[in-house]
Amino acid sequence: MNFPIRGSLHRHGEGCRTVPLAGHVGFDSLPDQLVNKSVSQGFCFNILCVGLGKSTLMDTLFNTKFEGEPATHTQPGVQLRSNTYDLQESNVGLKLTIVSTVGFGDQINKEDSYKPIVEFIDAQFEAYLQEELKIRRVLHAYHDSRIHACLYFIAPTGHSLKSLDLVTMKKLDSKVNIIPIIAKSDAISKSELTKFKIKITSELVSNGVQIYQFPTDDESVAEINGTMNAHLPFAVIGSTEELKIGNKMMKARQYPWGTVQVENEAHCDFVKLREMLIRVNMEDLREQTHSRHYELYRRCKLEEMGFQDTDPDSKPFSLQETYEAKRNEFLGELQKKEEEMRQMFVQRVKEKEAELKEAEKELHEKFDRLKKLHQDEKKKLEDKKKSLDDEVNAFKQRKTAAELLQSQGSQAGGSQTLKRDKEKKNLGFL
Repeated sequence: MNFPIRGSLHRHGEGCRTVPLAGHVGFDSLPDQLVNKSVSQGFCFNILCVGLGKSTLMDTLFNTKFEGEPATHTQPGVQLRSNTYDLQESNVGLKLTIVSTVGFGDQINKEDSYKPIVEFIDAQFEAYLQEELKIRRVLHAYHDSRIHACLYFIAPTGHSLKSLDLVTMKKLDSKVNIIPIIAKSDAISKSELTKFKIKITSELVSNGVQIYQFPTDDESVAEINGTMNAHLPFAVIGSTEELKIGNKMMKARQYPWGTVQVENEAHCDFVKLREMLIRVNMEDLREQTHSRHYELYRRCKLEEMGFQDTDPDSKPFSLQETYEAKRNEFLGELQKKEEEMRQMFVQRVKEKEAELKEAEKELHEKFDRLKKLHQDEKKKLEDKKKSLDDEVNAFKQRKTAAELLQSQGSQAGGSQTLKRDKEKKNLGFL
């Protein structure tokens, strides 16, 4: 709709002036304004790659050699590595983040292999939610790390999906847009590949796995997206090597039996994947991530925190009322916890006092027993000492008496000897 003003704006009367128009006047320029603003801010797109063969395919998809550390298959668990690259195409800038799952499927026990992936996706949702809940939000400058597309690489076995694949995709389908891909599809024949695709689709449906469906509500892309939905899962081949085929240089893989052209739709679905992922549905993937997966996470998280849109009577429930109700509930629970802790503290103190009194009583009893034992031992020692003293005194008396007797005996013996000598002397003179 355009304003019916053309040429110049006139105002009649004295002092009239003419205001020339700089150009077309109308609000149909809003899309152009949005485009210019979006282009100036740039875009971001985050891809999660689960499975094998992802590095080469990413290089081929974006025609860029992404630098990254090679991953070993000796990891004790599943680790997620995130690398962000700044790409430029014409005047459009893209901040591309590629998240790879290192060690996925390499463990003997694969029961919990999906958990690190789910936790990583939830962590990105939580970071965005925390930014939204801030008083001063800067979402226009916030680097959105939420996963927009999950390329799930399926091994070209030609048989059926592994239990690990089914379990992982079932855990992820409510959190991310899953696009199943048969990696290294040149490993099986065309007839086997067709049967494999049908079997994969059947198993996904029977197990209730919701993969991303290209939207058909927009008339401009409804036909091509409807056609491409029938080609899922895409069977792709990646290669950064260019070979001369005819008069053109093309990305291809050279084998002893022939050449597989990556961009030849008769050889693989790489072109279909590139068209659907990058050219046609990149913005829809971003929108689905925000309006469907993130909103589901946000709603569940706020409901866990007790926030609701309506009260028990189905009346609108404002955020302020919810906050006040949760605050009062929290304060009530806090007071209850404090009272329980106080009672528990008093009870523990009483128990400790009783234990200390009992221990003190036992110590006193032990002290009395030891004191009595000490006194008994002391009395025994004193009695023994007295007995020994009596024995010593008696011994001394006997010793003195014996010495006296010995002295007297010696004196008597000496007198007799003198008397005999005198008698002998007298006899000699005779």
